[in-house]
Amino acid sequence: MQAAIEQCEKCHDVCMRTVTHCLDQGNSLAETDPIRALLDCIDFCATCVSFMLRDSPAHRRVCEICAEVCDACAVSCERVADDKVVTECAKECRRCAESCRKMAGTKGHASSAV
Repeated sequence: MQAAIEQCEKCHDVCMRTVTHCLDQGNSLAETDPIRALLDCIDFCATCVSFMLRDSPAHRRVCEICAEVCDACAVSCERVADDKVVTECAKECRRCAESCRKMAGTKGHASSAV
């Protein structure tokens, strides 16, 4: 569980920095949908960490939803192919989604928005 907690914390931090980067850059990076996806991922990663830290009986379901939210954020970030910060964020979201799926005990991967 500790590895999943650390992965969610890392994804949270990377997404937070990416929001700032996107807002600083402006243009299409600062549009509502990409920012919303990043904020959703930030919030769900933090929630997921809280559930895991207290070993909540609901942590598996929260991890399952977090994986879906992280995948949706990755899809949104992957639409921006020419920005290194956003591309790295997509990779981090994919790693977090995989980690959360392992915690949830689910397989597969959502490629569409939640």
